[in-house]
Amino acid sequence: QVQLVEDGGDSVQSGGSLRLSCVASGYTSKNMGWFRQAPGKEREGVASIDSDGKTHYAPSVNGRFTISQDTAKNTVYLQMDSLMPEDTAMYYCAANPWAWLIKPGGAPVASGRIYWGQGTQVTVST
Repeated sequence: QVQLVEDGGDSVQSGGSLRLSCVASGYTSKNMGWFRQAPGKEREGVASIDSDGKTHYAPSVNGRFTISQDTAKNTVYLQMDSLMPEDTAMYYCAANPWAWLIKPGGAPVASGRIYWGQGTQVTVST
């Protein structure tokens, strides 16, 4: 019954910005996160936000990406600035009913019961 719908992916030039959104249905907006997977690469955690509002970021995006939430709208956002070609990937919204495991450095880990969105493509050209 949980549904996550992402939007905002696009093709941009290096240095540009995008804002992704994720609307959650059948789920209270808490313990949300963003993950990405590039062709030929392993899926990696990008950012997470806990129920108390605390955020974590992967070292590769720290300082450039910002995760936020609007609990009234049951929506989570990922503001991406200073985009690089290395950021090109399919971005997935994720909901964790329990709590996020955080790797050293800050990246969230997807384990246990995780709900996933359909993904939205982000392409950054040189």
